[in-house]
Amino acid sequence: MTRIRVATYNVHKCRGMDWRVSPERILHTVREVGADVIALQEVLISQAEYLAGELRMNLTFGAAREISNVSYGNALLSRFEVAKQRNHDLKVAGREPRSCLEAELEIKPDERIFFFAVHLGTSFFERRKQALRLMAPEILGRPEVHGRRLLAGDMNEWTSGLATRILSCEMKSADTQMHLRRAKTYPGALPFLHLDHIYYDGRFHLAGMQLHKTASALLASDHLPLAADFDLP
Repeated sequence: MTRIRVATYNVHKCRGMDWRVSPERILHTVREVGADVIALQEVLISQAEYLAGELRMNLTFGAAREISNVSYGNALLSRFEVAKQRNHDLKVAGREPRSCLEAELEIKPDERIFFFAVHLGTSFFERRKQALRLMAPEILGRPEVHGRRLLAGDMNEWTSGLATRILSCEMKSADTQMHLRRAKTYPGALPFLHLDHIYYDGRFHLAGMQLHKTASALLASDHLPLAADFDLP
């Protein structure tokens, strides 16, 4: 049995609740979480490189767009070797560019899993198109990834919308109500929405969840890290 801790964290460009940009505070929070694999959203490539270097973790980055000529999008920090990586375009016309970052991770010599880090759009119809694109044969629908998929990120969906229903048809959703005794996770101080999600295939056993709510985490970003422990037989 192998246990891995995965997490998702929207770092808000490392801009905290006091509007101060501090990658160091994000670093401290990520260290506290202690995840083996963590999906980051709203991160600049320079910030992701800093975090990966300080944590001595492997970095995979998927740009969605550029901000002041600096790549910006999703990042994946992993203690495991990255065998392959791909960045899938989820852009919808007229909306902010979005993407899905995919990494094939070598958990051990004879065991690989597929991790998808995603940040969906804020519009209901935008998310509907993005969810359908995610489940297409080019991304989550590929036969070789079935049974070995983990997906984590900021879904921007606070109700059981079509994106949630589409993803839940194929994968299990980590139940915050069951494991955290709460359904809302955002914003951290006074949560009234559930935006951050972790989905997994049936071969993974969800052993527990954690909404990382510490003094540093409450200040570092407008989101809190959501972590889940999985056992692989």
